[in-house]
Amino acid sequence: MKLVKANDTHLTELMGWFEDEAQLVMWSGPGFRYPYDVVTFKQDLKLTTLPSFSLLSPQGALLAFGQYYLRENRCHLGRLVVNPANRGQGIAATLIANLAAKGKKELKVNSCSLFVFSDNISAISAYQKLGFVKTQYPTDMPLAGCIYMVSDD
Repeated sequence: MKLVKANDTHLTELMGWFEDEAQLVMWSGPGFRYPYDVVTFKQDLKLTTLPSFSLLSPQGALLAFGQYYLRENRCHLGRLVVNPANRGQGIAATLIANLAAKGKKELKVNSCSLFVFSDNISAISAYQKLGFVKTQYPTDMPLAGCIYMVSDD
């Protein structure tokens, strides 16, 4: 599998992975417009300011997407999603490992963080298996209903 910069073809496919507004919000957090079109989707992803990557199969199929940025002196992973057709195959672990390595190197930090909604039990379990631990956010929690998780690996 290969991590590459997200392109328009990837984003068009990614747009089809969310069946309704609830799924979109679970993935994107607040402030993402729904219904969306190509223009609003790209704007709300903040593609011009956030490093955005696609994980591709050896054949070039889009398997997953994610972003990162600096937050609280950590590589903060965001908008992580695996293609619904490929879930349960360990792809999230590959996505996170690749994003974390790239982000930590670029941002010159040693740890990662992420937010996850407290009712997204499968994601929480997956992140814990990858070494993320629930941690108190250093200031007021910016996202209601979320858990802050950190990995120092």
